[in-house]
Amino acid sequence: MSTVCIIGSNRGIGLALTIEYLKHNWTVYAVCRTPSTELEALQQTHPSLHILPNIDVTKQADISTLCATLPNTVTEVIHNAGILRQDSVATANDIDILEQFTVNTLAPLNTLRALKQHLPDVNKIGILTSRMGSIGDSGRSGMLGYRISKAAVNMVGKNLSIEWKPDNVMVLLLHPGYVRTDMTGGNGLINPDESARGLFTLMQNKTIADTGTFWHTNGEPIEW
Repeated sequence: MSTVCIIGSNRGIGLALTIEYLKHNWTVYAVCRTPSTELEALQQTHPSLHILPNIDVTKQADISTLCATLPNTVTEVIHNAGILRQDSVATANDIDILEQFTVNTLAPLNTLRALKQHLPDVNKIGILTSRMGSIGDSGRSGMLGYRISKAAVNMVGKNLSIEWKPDNVMVLLLHPGYVRTDMTGGNGLINPDESARGLFTLMQNKTIADTGTFWHTNGEPIEW
């Protein structure tokens, strides 16, 4: 049975991804800071779901705990944890920008580097980013700190893909779409389950030849 680790799995897209992988009979290690009632309820009916709580991937000690807890048979990792702060060019401040950079950029870098050393069989990694981090696709301003952090994590993913290609590890940058979640205040064009279906399909259909590329959940490539 295939095994995936989903980081940031307690709600929204992460929870939907957990459900999607379970539908396809994967063993899922759901990593989060605090499990939601929905995630805990899911565990009652799916013995292949293992919840790993109290993990804050901005803390090195928690990353070490994650590595010590996860079995080394995991073959896929999806890093979904992230935050968004409402700001603009006029209102953005250093504290909020640095918080988003820490969670959205540095945490994926540090967590994935550690897991790569711990998981000898991992061959696919997905980083949930956003088309708001695309410079070529950007036609509007706003959400400055979030955009900065996502542009930066795109570069993280690109570098990991180059470093790890000789090890046959595929790294994809994934845009989930404009999804109706708590992060978006319930606004959006699609629901989390639709986003998760597209993301799962991308993870399964792409190969090492596609490593370091940037994709919309609908299957369309996104420019940098």
